Amino acid sequence: MTWLVAFLLAPFALLATFFVAEVLWGLKRPSEAHPPSPARSAIVAIPAHDEASVIADTIRSLTTALSEGIGILVIADNCSDDTADLARSAGAQVLERHNMEQRGKGFALAFAAEHLQANPPEVFAVLDADCRIDRASLRALVDSAASSGRPAQAINLLRPDRNSSPLVQISTFAFMLKNLVRQRGLQRLARRVHLTGTGMAMPYQLFRASRGVRASIVEDLALGLELSNAGHPPMLVSAANVWSSGSTYRGTLTQRRRWEGGYIATAFRHGPQEVMRGIKSADARAIFAGLDLMLPPLALFAFLNAIVLAVAAVATAAFGLHWWPVAAQASLLLLGLLAVFAAWLREGRDFISLGVLVRLPLYILWKLPMYLGLARRGAPSEWLRTGR
Repeated sequence: MTWLVAFLLAPFALLATFFVAEVLWGLKRPSEAHPPSPARSAIVAIPAHDEASVIADTIRSLTTALSEGIGILVIADNCSDDTADLARSAGAQVLERHNMEQRGKGFALAFAAEHLQANPPEVFAVLDADCRIDRASLRALVDSAASSGRPAQAINLLRPDRNSSPLVQISTFAFMLKNLVRQRGLQRLARRVHLTGTGMAMPYQLFRASRGVRASIVEDLALGLELSNAGHPPMLVSAANVWSSGSTYRGTLTQRRRWEGGYIATAFRHGPQEVMRGIKSADARAIFAGLDLMLPPLALFAFLNAIVLAVAAVATAAFGLHWWPVAAQASLLLLGLLAVFAAWLREGRDFISLGVLVRLPLYILWKLPMYLGLARRGAPSEWLRTGR
C-alpha cells in the first residue's frame, strides 16, 4: 500500500521537481549577446477588436519605436466601433475584416499575412493593441528573428501597480514568474520557449506557412508548438521587453479564464505527446518542453498538490503506512514555495510586496470557482476583450 501511495504521488512529484529546476535555472540573468544582423524590412501587425479606447495611443507610442524598414499594420477585426478610423488617423496602415463565422486573433493575423503576400516583409511581428515596446526592444526582436530564421519572443510582462487589489497584484506576479523566470529556465533546459501572443516575431514565410492553429483560443501557444515540431523552435530575446497594463479585478478574472482554459486544453493534448516523443528519441529537451507544458497554472498546481497530499496523508494514517511518500512530496512543495520566494527576491519585488505575496493562498481560493467553471463548461471559444 505504501508503494501505491508513492505511485499516485509520483506524477505530482515529477512536475514539482521540474518546476523547482525550471525556476532556479530561470533566476540566472543571461549575459549580453552579440547584436544580431539587422532585418531589411518588417511589419508589426496589431490585431484589434473594438479597441477604440487604446488604439490611437498604441500607434503613437509604437511610431516612436520604429526604425528604418519597420512599418505598422492594424487589422480591425469585426469591429463595431471606430477602431479603424482612429488607427488611420494615428498614421497606421489599416485592414478591415468582417467575418462573424471566423472570429479570433489567429484569423485576423492570417488575414494580414495573406494581404502582405504580394509584397512580403522579411519579418512578421505581432503586438497586441494595448501593449508598449521601446525602440531597442523592437529592433532586438525583429533582428533576432531575421538573423536566426526562428520565431523570436520578447519578455511579455504586465506593468506593476501597487495600488491595485492584492489579488490582481498576485496575478501580475504570477504572469512575471511564467513569462520571465520560467521562460528563461525553459530556454536553458529545452532550448526553446513558448510564444505568448504579443511581442513575437518570425520570418514572414514561416508565419504564413503555419495554417493549422487559427481557430485555437490560445493560437500563440499552439503556433509555437507547431513551429517547434516543424524544426523551428521559438527563442527568447532577453534584450526585448513588451509591456501591457494590468486589468481590473473583473477583467483579470476574464483574462485568466480565457487564457488558462485554453492553455489547459492545449497542454492536455500536447504535453504527454512531447514527453513520449522525447523518450522515444532520447531527446531530453523534448521531455523538458513536455513537462513544462504539463505544469498547470500556478494556483491550480498548488491546489491540486494540496488535495493529493491531503488524500495521501489520510490514507497513510488510516492504513498505518510508511510516511516517506507523503514526506517526500511535502518536501518538494516546500522547495517549490522557496523557489517562488527566490523568484520574488530576484525579479519580483517591483511587482508585489512581501505582505501581498503571503496572501497567495487567497489567490488560489479566488481562482477556484473559475476552475470549477472551466471543468463544467470548458474554455471560452471567443476572442474576448478584457476591461482595461
